[in-house]
Amino acid sequence: MRRMGATVTRPRVEITRFHGMITASPIMLEMFELLRRVARTEASILIRGETGTGKELVARAAHSLSRRADRPFRALNCATLTPELLASELFGHVRGAFTGAIKDRPGLFQLADTGSLFLDEVAEIPVDIQARLLRVLQEKSFVPVGATDAIRVNVRLIAATHRSLRAAVEASEFRADLMYRIRVVPLFLPALRDRPGDIEALAWHFIDRFNEEGHRRIEAITEEAMAALLEYGWPGNVRELRNVLEYAFAVGLGPTLSLHDLTPELRGERPPEPPDRKNLTARDLERQRIIEALNKAGGRKGEAAALLGISRSTLWRKLREHRLSGPPR
Repeated sequence: MRRMGATVTRPRVEITRFHGMITASPIMLEMFELLRRVARTEASILIRGETGTGKELVARAAHSLSRRADRPFRALNCATLTPELLASELFGHVRGAFTGAIKDRPGLFQLADTGSLFLDEVAEIPVDIQARLLRVLQEKSFVPVGATDAIRVNVRLIAATHRSLRAAVEASEFRADLMYRIRVVPLFLPALRDRPGDIEALAWHFIDRFNEEGHRRIEAITEEAMAALLEYGWPGNVRELRNVLEYAFAVGLGPTLSLHDLTPELRGERPPEPPDRKNLTARDLERQRIIEALNKAGGRKGEAAALLGISRSTLWRKLREHRLSGPPR
């Protein structure tokens, strides 16, 4: 039985800081060691992990630990762009290639030449662009949109996805030959719920960061609040934990973080529904679910599609049907 008002202290565990990542979990330490070995090679890396686990931090660490550390690092979330914009972002375009192309623009492969390119949510790349990506990896050259001459580049590819590429290949959504090119060394980034000790360690880390902002200073956490943090499943992983603590700083008062400061999900409550929700049509409800998913994903359409359980192309179609447009992230 918990004592009402009792608080917990900071965990007495050894904290490891590794290229922007913080952990007290042996699982993460094993991953760090594998990352150190792989980074020294030129092998393509595929990072598998759920949304919010820190895949871009792993990619940046791989670049920093490599022989290309002093060369460019570029990153792109492939789930946030239309096929046309994705092709332009990756390969660049020449003046007049399409409406609005008023001057030549280099793509990320050209900008990352001699360095590393990180492609997040690589499973969301359309099949026609997959063929062009394969050519870059095989021939180390590409043709910008609207151009005729190829440009040679030397880029190390680091990719990430929350989906299984093998399952995408079986569903004819991803090229098998491309999968083998980018999945030379797979790295599996564990979910927060599977990292013993990290919920507490990261909670205090974020509290320290928010304390520096001066709006509120938290020195203790009640046992009830800590139990809620430890028992929650964290589907949004480290990113969600940070957001929950930022919420607590915004709504709470005083030096102790209490259960009441946490979001309704962590308190075991369902967020209140609009009073007129029962009168909404099926189309209205679908529109509202899409808006809620986009808000939860911070405008990232690939993540919103995953939350809704639909494909990225289906989400794009529904956005047009409902005349919705999220931020291009």
